[in-house]
Amino acid sequence: MTEATRAGMTITKTLFLKASPERVWRFLTKKDLLATWFMAGGVDVVEGGDWIAVTNSEGKEGEPVCTGTVKEFTPPADGKDGKLVHSFTHKWLEGVDTLCTWTLVRAEGGTILTLVHSGFERVAENPFAMAADHDKGWDEHFVRLRFVVG
Repeated sequence: MTEATRAGMTITKTLFLKASPERVWRFLTKKDLLATWFMAGGVDVVEGGDWIAVTNSEGKEGEPVCTGTVKEFTPPADGKDGKLVHSFTHKWLEGVDTLCTWTLVRAEGGTILTLVHSGFERVAENPFAMAADHDKGWDEHFVRLRFVVG
């Protein structure tokens, strides 16, 4: 893999959701709503706080699976767009922190939600496979997000 390829290992996903940015924001930040499309949240996502997704696997309920720290927290309000940035890691990333940047842009009839998930080039072993697995995973989660957001 060339250095240019390694440096460009970023996943970008854009969804057009028929819901207000304020509603979409709640699905990104409220632990009970995160559970409807991703995984249960360990805590509500707040400015400067932790970002935690927990398992619902039998016997391991509530154990952290994905963790991170909130870096930027700008809820959409008063006609302005929103932005959420948090680090993101789990055991398969072997301690590598990646970064998720969510932007919510108000549009007529809904929200343009964009996720940029970066940092896979820092994965030591087979970063392409790791990025490809996450790309597929986000697609699966976003199918559920579209359904539950309304």
